[in-house]
Amino acid sequence: MAIALAHTISPSLPGADAFNQKGEPVEYKSTIGPRIQGVYNGISVFPTWEEQEDYLLNKKIGCYPEHYIARFDRETNEIVEIWVLTGKQVCDILIPKLKEKFSTILENKDPRLGATLTQTDIYKYGKRIK
Repeated sequence: MAIALAHTISPSLPGADAFNQKGEPVEYKSTIGPRIQGVYNGISVFPTWEEQEDYLLNKKIGCYPEHYIARFDRETNEIVEIWVLTGKQVCDILIPKLKEKFSTILENKDPRLGATLTQTDIYKYGKRIK
């Protein structure tokens, strides 16, 4: 995806996936499924919703000005489509979904949060770039 977008791949695993042409950190999500989606899983859980929301907005999701979501063809490994959403758009979509799960998350075997940008979300709010 970085090659197709002319981005610089991040030199380390934690944090940004890559950096755009302005040098800003960006997030990548991809799938080989039949429908495009962006899965945000394994999100650390904080003791209060206020702390959780601050983390989501400032350190996990909202800190990336651009989120790129791509769908690859399972057979050819070629990119079929790429969409971009702003960090604010992704937060506006995912935070309500995450807040709904927050109160029951500690009851789960794996107490981490997760939510998905659906194809409907992406097509409605995103901008197709390929």
